Amino acid sequence: MALFSRRPKPQPDESTEVPVDADPVVDGLQSDVSATVAAEEADAESAESVPHVPISVSTYGQPARQATRPAADIPPSAPPLPRVPAEAPARTEGRKGMPDNTLVLQALAALPEQPDNAAILGVMRQTLQGTLYLRILGDARAQLNEGAPLRLAISTLGDKKFLLAYTGAAGIQAGVGADPDTNTSILGQPAQAVLKNAVDAGYDGLILDHAGPGRRIVLTTALITRTLEQADPDFTIKNLLADTRSDATARYVVEALGNKPVFIAAGARGEGESLGIAEARAADGSRYLQVFSHPLEVLALRRDDRPLPITAAQLGSALASDPGLTGVLVDAAGPWIRLDRAQLAPVLAAAASDGGDAPTPR
Repeated sequence: MALFSRRPKPQPDESTEVPVDADPVVDGLQSDVSATVAAEEADAESAESVPHVPISVSTYGQPARQATRPAADIPPSAPPLPRVPAEAPARTEGRKGMPDNTLVLQALAALPEQPDNAAILGVMRQTLQGTLYLRILGDARAQLNEGAPLRLAISTLGDKKFLLAYTGAAGIQAGVGADPDTNTSILGQPAQAVLKNAVDAGYDGLILDHAGPGRRIVLTTALITRTLEQADPDFTIKNLLADTRSDATARYVVEALGNKPVFIAAGARGEGESLGIAEARAADGSRYLQVFSHPLEVLALRRDDRPLPITAAQLGSALASDPGLTGVLVDAAGPWIRLDRAQLAPVLAAAASDGGDAPTPR
């Protein structure tokens, strides 16, 4: 937890919630957004429904130079994956000690003027990592020391209340305004804590960078709740991929694949045919099974694929059953990482010891 404070002055209002923007100007707070419905459609089925699903192929980078499987097994119109950087944008700090959440900033900047469901879900998936900031009226440290509830800045519209969250110093400064005497503290917390607080405290949603430069967006409580229900509580893989890469990153991601919830993408291979599991093909023809840290990562690709949960043993069995698979590609919409068989040895070992059934390529 990080605290940043402007020197306070006496405040007569003892309310634990402080409306700072009665009109968030977010197109009626997106009241007609059906993003929650889209998230419901991504509801993962039980692992028992996954076995014996054939693997299909999509493209990654450039088309493969040589097919390693019969042409009949390759969908003729497989869409290319987005060409996005493997790593998150370089870390920035608008104020010393306050890292910007660059992935959320990037997602907000990419929003169209009228965000569709996919754009909203794209912002939602990028909030599953890093730090978000809350604005506190008064001296947050003193309030904590006194055991008093923090006086959070919120937005109101009618009888609805929305928690305000910020991606970094620029968004905070815009929200505070130019008043040098503004009595404000900033509380930096892991994103999962901010999202959970928005739900547990009974807010109607969360507004990101409500007065900041660029787009702003409302994430409804229903959408946040559904997202958290399907997420690893620690956002382990997403945080690893969003962080600065090191020699240990791949090892930590493999460990997470072994004990955190992950998903594969299943889609129709053709009319009347069974489902296929999405692969990625690199420019050199190597094949990677696509694996995802959250169902929203599947939806971010804007395909018709459906997220399905997979255990470490099932993932290892899928790799063991098809020697032509080079490894796995994790979170293809970015930030992403490719892991080869040598790096995935612990996952393969889990399959050998468990003997779990798995999607079987054919």
